[in-house]
Amino acid sequence: MNQIVRVGLIGYGMAGEVFHAPAIAVIPELKLTKVVERHGTRCQARYPGVETVSSAEELLKDSDIDLIVVATPNTSHFELVQKALLADKHVVVEKPFTPTSQQATELIALAQQRHKLLSVHHNRRWDGDFLTVKQIIENRLLGKLVEYEVHFDRFRNQIKTNWREYDEPGSGILYDLGSHLIDQAICLFGLPDTVSADIRKQRPKAKTADAFELILNYGELKVTAKAGQLVRELGPHFLLHGTAGSFIKYGMDPQEEALKQGRLPEGSDWGKEPQERWGVLNTDINGLHFYGKIETLAGCYPAYYQNIYNAITQNEELIVKPEQARNTIRIIELAMESQAQKRTLDFC
Repeated sequence: MNQIVRVGLIGYGMAGEVFHAPAIAVIPELKLTKVVERHGTRCQARYPGVETVSSAEELLKDSDIDLIVVATPNTSHFELVQKALLADKHVVVEKPFTPTSQQATELIALAQQRHKLLSVHHNRRWDGDFLTVKQIIENRLLGKLVEYEVHFDRFRNQIKTNWREYDEPGSGILYDLGSHLIDQAICLFGLPDTVSADIRKQRPKAKTADAFELILNYGELKVTAKAGQLVRELGPHFLLHGTAGSFIKYGMDPQEEALKQGRLPEGSDWGKEPQERWGVLNTDINGLHFYGKIETLAGCYPAYYQNIYNAITQNEELIVKPEQARNTIRIIELAMESQAQKRTLDFC
């Protein structure tokens, strides 16, 4: 019989309810045991047998809990992760890791001292379109890649009254959506040589950044990451250009929308895109010109938690390493410095 890892979830807002709890629930060896839910008992209604508690302190005192998942506002990440590690728990924390790279470095050191797993929930490494892009690059279907551009755009012209819209450490679109795009770039290409950014408040009365354009320089490869809240007519999500051809992909991975509708991430059709949303490849392959659609690989958010389980119980290599997540925060810091100084900065 496989070892059971008991999970305690701190926070049952959108991140906890939509992304974490469902992915944990479909891994048989992970047992969602306790949830910190301060308002109501929605979690118990969906996951019978789960106990609801009112405070993180109460959860951390439970010696039966093996893994703590922190799915709370960004400003609380450092304190809660620190407390969980000191309570001798393995920890997963929602992205972005921490508001500062220094805080991230401190938590990495603490996890090493306590001999505990620490990972950041960069689940969009398991977006189907990103997995497809990764294979296209690894198989050199575009020849030598010279330009990689990715957008995470939305149309939300009204400012919501939640913590993401407040002027606080770790708030704003660069930390929120930008951390996904930066993590994906690090996953594909490693660390950049230089960082340049244009960060803006475009909506009236916006208190924190709601649009950015980030350029990461990798020598002969230019990586552009963009996101905005005033994009009503969406362009491509991915645009890749190389010496042999191009790949263009519209539309976002369908997993988030399915999770918001209440589906569990399981079944043979999970994460699959309809044919009309597949990306277009225009390139030369072995002397032949190819132009047509490439089927998007199926996305799989539960794969993140399967790796967490395997890393805890079988010493499998951790896929999303905390050092990578710390580097994502460092790039965000450099992007903000670049905006303030109006110049390109070396990665350091």
